[in-house]
Amino acid sequence: MPTAAVIHPSFPPIAAARPHPKRAHPCFRPRRNCSLLRSSLRQRRLFRALACKKEEISEFQVQNTDEGDVGLVEKGVVEGVDLGWLPAFPHILLASMSNFLFGYHIGVMNGPIVSVARELGFEGNSFVEGLVVSMFNAGGLIGSINSASLIDKLGCRRTIQIVSIPLIFGAILSARALSVEEILLGRFLVGLGIGVTTALVPLYISEVAPTKYRGALGGVCQIGTCSGIIASLLFAIHTETDPHWWRDMLYIASVPGLILIIGMQFAVESPRWLCKVGRLDDARTVVSNIWGKDEVEKSIEEFQSVIKTDGSDLESSWLELTKAPHSRVALIGGALFFLQQFAGVNGVFFFSSLTFRDVGITNSALASLYVGLTNMAGALVASYLVEKQGRQKLLTGSYLAMAASMLLVVYAVSSPIDQQLHDSLSIVGTLMYIFAFSIGAGPITGIIISELSSNKTRGKIMGFSFSVHWVCNFLVTLFFLQLVEEFGIAPVYASFAAVCLTSALFGKYFLVETKGRSLEEIEMSLNANFPSSGE
Repeated sequence: MPTAAVIHPSFPPIAAARPHPKRAHPCFRPRRNCSLLRSSLRQRRLFRALACKKEEISEFQVQNTDEGDVGLVEKGVVEGVDLGWLPAFPHILLASMSNFLFGYHIGVMNGPIVSVARELGFEGNSFVEGLVVSMFNAGGLIGSINSASLIDKLGCRRTIQIVSIPLIFGAILSARALSVEEILLGRFLVGLGIGVTTALVPLYISEVAPTKYRGALGGVCQIGTCSGIIASLLFAIHTETDPHWWRDMLYIASVPGLILIIGMQFAVESPRWLCKVGRLDDARTVVSNIWGKDEVEKSIEEFQSVIKTDGSDLESSWLELTKAPHSRVALIGGALFFLQQFAGVNGVFFFSSLTFRDVGITNSALASLYVGLTNMAGALVASYLVEKQGRQKLLTGSYLAMAASMLLVVYAVSSPIDQQLHDSLSIVGTLMYIFAFSIGAGPITGIIISELSSNKTRGKIMGFSFSVHWVCNFLVTLFFLQLVEEFGIAPVYASFAAVCLTSALFGKYFLVETKGRSLEEIEMSLNANFPSSGE
């Protein structure tokens, strides 16, 4: 007599066992315990995952033992700290010294212009004073227009070295000036160099920085500009006791240019430009050194794919900006800088010293220093937020906050309120505006234009966009005081608020988010010449 078999409920009965009467029916299907089956499958998946993880851990332990933490270092992680940005940072920091010079030359004439005018014989002539300041903008315009040709032919690294020459000679000529003509020529030469570098450095950073950190490293431009402004304002304090100190300030401006010429000799070239000119081995070396060895083949393949499909800027002309999709990006770039400048940033910066004077801060250099520190604080916050919040959201929020700040100042100026409350609201509104600008509208504009631009026209679109910047900068600086005298501060600031609201709407509906995407991925998504992923 057979012994009884123990049958697991999730399996059918053994044929030799005596069937249950109901199981003898031809339509009967043995019922399984589904909960136990699902539990069994989950356990199998869990064991499989643990086995894979164990293999990964074992592999890392081998790397850790044989190569000394190479596995983690190559991924940019050491003891939980993300250092993937570090290899590219020294090169970007050095290039951003051009932005330091930009900020320095913005502020170098604000305080000392009275001493300069007295010593060179045009004191009281507001037209010549304005010409000395605005000649910088004229040089910047011409430099921006010609920046694309230099970048296309020479690359970013060599171009920075070459345009540092007029930066040095322009500063020295201005410092040694004995006539109005000499200081005008010096200011023009400085503007010429700055016009090239302001368009070039954001482009260089976008092409050198790893995708994950491109936005944060792009903020180094704004930080460099803020640092230059603050440095010039600190130096300008001494002009109140030494009327000839302005010459020393301009001599000092030649030092960063010399550092750029020497330092950029050791900086990396854009790997994308190296691919365009056929230096593939050099491009692979750069990618390996600053992005990691595992990124080399993928990156080079993307570079070559874009060049093969759409061509490179070495064979493009300015007429390319009139053709789709480049025309759309050029229009966006020009519009962003048009809106940025007519949102009133230079007017507010200029008028801020008068606002501080109204509340008892009579030292204009000290008042400007407060503004510069606020600008720097915002730039640091922007570098932290840009990869978390994204470009589009940060830009839109920045303009909304700027509009609110302007309306706060309008309320303080036009409402019959207590004088102390009026002063407080004016100061708060002004500082809020500057902080909001430096979080988004200031740094994001240059970053996102370089990201949206195609490989073929990036240099030309940056040059065109910054040309719009210089023209609008000149117009706002030239007519701001006349508009205030004609209409009053409240209507002018209200118009700035309206432009800020328009800019927020423009950012929301005309920009696409570029966070976390390589430049090639962005270009492929915007350019109809590239086949879709499904083809």
